[in-house]
Amino acid sequence: MLQARDFLLRLSLCRGLGRVAKVRLWTRAQQLRCFNDLPRLIDGCQLSLRAQTALANNWTSPALDRVVECNQGYPHITLVDPEYPPALKEIFCPPLVLFYAGDLTLLKHPKLGVVGARDASAYGVGVLRGFIPELVKHRLVIVSGLARGIDGLSHRITLAHGGMTIGVVGCGLDRCYPAENQRLQRAVARRGLVLSEYGRGEPPLAFHFPERNRVIAGLVQTLLVVEAKRRSGSLITANLALDANRNVCAVPGRIDTIRSLGCNELIAAGAKPVLRAQDLLDEFP
Repeated sequence: MLQARDFLLRLSLCRGLGRVAKVRLWTRAQQLRCFNDLPRLIDGCQLSLRAQTALANNWTSPALDRVVECNQGYPHITLVDPEYPPALKEIFCPPLVLFYAGDLTLLKHPKLGVVGARDASAYGVGVLRGFIPELVKHRLVIVSGLARGIDGLSHRITLAHGGMTIGVVGCGLDRCYPAENQRLQRAVARRGLVLSEYGRGEPPLAFHFPERNRVIAGLVQTLLVVEAKRRSGSLITANLALDANRNVCAVPGRIDTIRSLGCNELIAAGAKPVLRAQDLLDEFP
């Protein structure tokens, strides 16, 4: 177990490898029960030449040694740990490691994902203020991305009503994006749970956010979209949730409002329209 955990941590922090390559290496290591013979692992993994070169250059490098040493002292769970959420293992390329701050037992509760526009309107804010207190009463954990707008508001309203919330971020846990949510991120870590698949020091790079979205989609049983433009991160999360066989719900909006286009089109494509909190509670037997 210790060998496997150490291997997963090192693999997750190794630069130059994509998620698919890392999962292939882990699958091969599991099959062979081998965690230290790199040439043997590479053989049969169908890695690209670029990935093989990155692995050869980085796996035993002092730079990776330092990063691993820096991160191994911080709380984290790996794919082989019993605390790792079983539902998250079902998604395409699940995170090998999740770093965390806060109460890990929240992962055992029923979870509702909430995502939406960063420039939330008064309508979106009103919807959250109407729905979330009722959801909190029924002990649902609200999962979101600690971003501007709907994400941040869902965490704030949940905490204000004494509820449970999980934030998933697209950078190391020693960073905060956006910067104005620093106090909120600390509050969620103190009273809920903050998760990241990125080690300390990792900045909020653009490609991290679609990766972050797949974690939100994978963690929850049901995803609610509250205000979304036609091309948005919220719709990416909704599509990832559908790919993972999760329930997707959306709040309908005015047909002449750009923030409602994404939600209305989701509903037209088969997402459940949500008109009241009970519509969401019905998704949780």
